[in-house]
Amino acid sequence: MKIPVTIVTGFLGSGKTTLICGLLKKNPDRRLAVLVNEFGEVSVDGALLRSAGEECGVEIHDLPNGCICCSVNDDFVPVMRQLQARKHQVDHVLIETSGLALPQPVMSALNWPEIRADFQLDAVITVVDVPQLIAGALEHGSPVPGAATEAPAHVEAVDAILLQQLENADVVILNKIDDLSEDALLAAEEAIRARAPKVRFMELAYHAQLDTRLCMGLHLHDDAPPPAHEHGHHHHHGPLHQMPAELDKPIDDQTQFDGHAHSGLDSHQHGEGTHEHFHGHDPGWQSFVLTTAETQDAETLKRAVSEVALRQPVLRAKGHAAIPGKHHALVLQAVRARVQTYYDAHDHAPAKSSVVFIGYHPKRDQVAEILHEITGTHWA
Repeated sequence: MKIPVTIVTGFLGSGKTTLICGLLKKNPDRRLAVLVNEFGEVSVDGALLRSAGEECGVEIHDLPNGCICCSVNDDFVPVMRQLQARKHQVDHVLIETSGLALPQPVMSALNWPEIRADFQLDAVITVVDVPQLIAGALEHGSPVPGAATEAPAHVEAVDAILLQQLENADVVILNKIDDLSEDALLAAEEAIRARAPKVRFMELAYHAQLDTRLCMGLHLHDDAPPPAHEHGHHHHHGPLHQMPAELDKPIDDQTQFDGHAHSGLDSHQHGEGTHEHFHGHDPGWQSFVLTTAETQDAETLKRAVSEVALRQPVLRAKGHAAIPGKHHALVLQAVRARVQTYYDAHDHAPAKSSVVFIGYHPKRDQVAEILHEITGTHWA
């Protein structure tokens, strides 16, 4: 029996980690292994997943080199070989790619001779930040935070990465939808269908939660033929052969399922050519971490990080902060200028506060100066 593998992808800040945290908590008896890949110097997402999974014995493996699709040999395959050595102790593998990675090279790597006898791709899931999609923030030519002139050519990379994540998806998760109307959801679905008409299912994630049955144990690739070449230059998979009768059309009251399903579609194929992305042609994507030994005021820090996104081309920020009088770490997550915080009940207050910033040519010294200006503390 092969171990099923679910690949979770999605652009920066789409909510992949939050979604996976929910899945871990819903499956305390399932022996899960999670591979988390981050584009940043500090493993914030890995820490959050460890916190969510520590009570149910989930094992977390960090793949730190920024983009899993560029490091399958160095990072991905060695971890899979470790799991392979004790395959009877693992029920399912979840792989969270970084927001700037593509799933196709990982899909191909699962067919490599070293590991294909023991692992089977179950499904590829792409998580979408619906408010950002509807606002046009993921479109080619959309404004870039901090850009004073017309959007530079690199914006095409944003749209291209999301497009390729969608084209490789079996399931698309519409996330961050709690305050959206039905018309807005339909508009989001139409926008996704326009980009990737062969996506099989679209599900709704209310409060970033999803029924496990909608994203794990789907067996969507069980009948996929072997790759054309040993290290995968061509990968094809067919449609879902049979689906429950009650899910073969949209259902009026879809919230009862935390999602909705659409009928199976024609087979589609993924080419290795999708790997031609920003790492080869657009080296401007950067990440850096800024830290301070001084405690922070939560609301002031939120305002500072939001202001950074307004003045600098920063698309994503995440980190932990120490707050006076609080025994637990403040977790900070930001997409552009939208900043959210909460206290992690499993993570004690850190000795220093740190925030990872990800963007296109952001200026580290200017970001540090903005933080200093608003928080009154020194960041470096």
